[in-house]
Amino acid sequence: MAEYFISGFNIILPVLSRELDIPAASQTWPSSVFSLVTGALLLPVGRLADIYGGRPVFVIGLVWFLVWSLIGAFSQNYVMLIVCRAIQGLGPAGFLPAGIGLLGRIYRPGPRKNLIFSLYGACAPIGFFGGIFFAGLSGQYISWRWYFWIGTILLGLVLAAAWWTVPHDHNPSSNVKMDWWGTLTIVPGLLLTVFAITDAGHAPNGWATSYITATIIIGGLLLLCAVYVEGWVADAPLLPFDLFRIKNMVPLVTSLFFTYGVFGIYLLYASFYIENVLGASALQTTAWFAPMAAGGLILATVGGLVLHLLPGTAMLIISSCGFLVSTLLFAFMPDSPNYWAWIFPAMIGATVAGDITYSVSNIFITTSVSKDRQGLAGALINSLLFLGISFFLGFADFAVASTADQGMKKSYKVAFWFAAGCSGLAFVLVAGFVRIGKAKSDLTFEERIELESELAADVRREQMTGTSRGSDG
Repeated sequence: MAEYFISGFNIILPVLSRELDIPAASQTWPSSVFSLVTGALLLPVGRLADIYGGRPVFVIGLVWFLVWSLIGAFSQNYVMLIVCRAIQGLGPAGFLPAGIGLLGRIYRPGPRKNLIFSLYGACAPIGFFGGIFFAGLSGQYISWRWYFWIGTILLGLVLAAAWWTVPHDHNPSSNVKMDWWGTLTIVPGLLLTVFAITDAGHAPNGWATSYITATIIIGGLLLLCAVYVEGWVADAPLLPFDLFRIKNMVPLVTSLFFTYGVFGIYLLYASFYIENVLGASALQTTAWFAPMAAGGLILATVGGLVLHLLPGTAMLIISSCGFLVSTLLFAFMPDSPNYWAWIFPAMIGATVAGDITYSVSNIFITTSVSKDRQGLAGALINSLLFLGISFFLGFADFAVASTADQGMKKSYKVAFWFAAGCSGLAFVLVAGFVRIGKAKSDLTFEERIELESELAADVRREQMTGTSRGSDG
């Protein structure tokens, strides 16, 4: 359902821009504000899932998402739409980390966990294409409001299923606490910084505009304060520094941030390019995006059967190449492209990239942390996704706005070149610095710690025994 309200909204945005009279300077906001709010709130809400259990946070997140999706359908102007999209983003901030946390706690490392997370990943292309399909149908034949109403109905079905099937996982003995100082610095810091980046391209004087300068300075200072709080003040930091001492974590997280940023740019500007430059209707655009859904479903499901056979690094390299190919195809695309030669392979490349990246990163990160940090793992994974989308969309939008005098086609191609550069950087990071093996059967985090403690105790006993024998001699 999170994918439904990301992918489909990009398809229906041109229709919304006409009917709600959204100014060109504000057209990226209804799309990016949803991801921005979700990404900024994932860490504190993910902590709530670790404190109170995944089920209540999961269910409450769905309820919130349903209510604001319904309200969004009655938007009377673009300001109301943007507000509804922003508040709507709090819903996925609840159920996404809680969902990954639940799966991470329930399943042990190995082929079964690989399959489960791949099936979880397979839900993304289903929701992705569902959003595109109903957006295209609503935009071309009925009212754009039906896109929200259908989403609300689907959320009602999901909520009913969740109420009856999601297991209780609350551990009353857990010592996990809320980090309020981290929340008060991280959340507004992210919101203000990404707001400044996103709006700079349309501000009267660009980066020199007073409110852009003020927000980015305040946001940057808050993020610096967050680093200090998380590293030296908080007893239970939202983002503990020891998480980044896990082998491969820093280069992996950095590459994921760039990769998901490319994904956001591709989704928005591919739909804009197809509709506004190539002149396709909303329904035709839906059909052209169909390979992403079918390919994603196949890749995600089959991936669960081979993740324990192929090294994670190799799969991430394939993923990076997929985004590089898909963005370059749009960057070089001629005026009247053949669908099968240009658009179809671009869709397949983006599908390979998105699904493989999500599955491999989910399995690696959730397996590398303890059970009481599974909510944190889910929050980190999805923060990279949503913040990457918002952050890089802001820079892409700035690049497009700065080259608008060259015409729509050339300015959109600038966004694809920017995305291709980010894809290349992600490839270098993965190929040069990330070393992830096969996702095979293994001990859980707690079992590894316990085994290491037992081995250390055995070594100490042997040393003491040796010392005692030496004294006797």
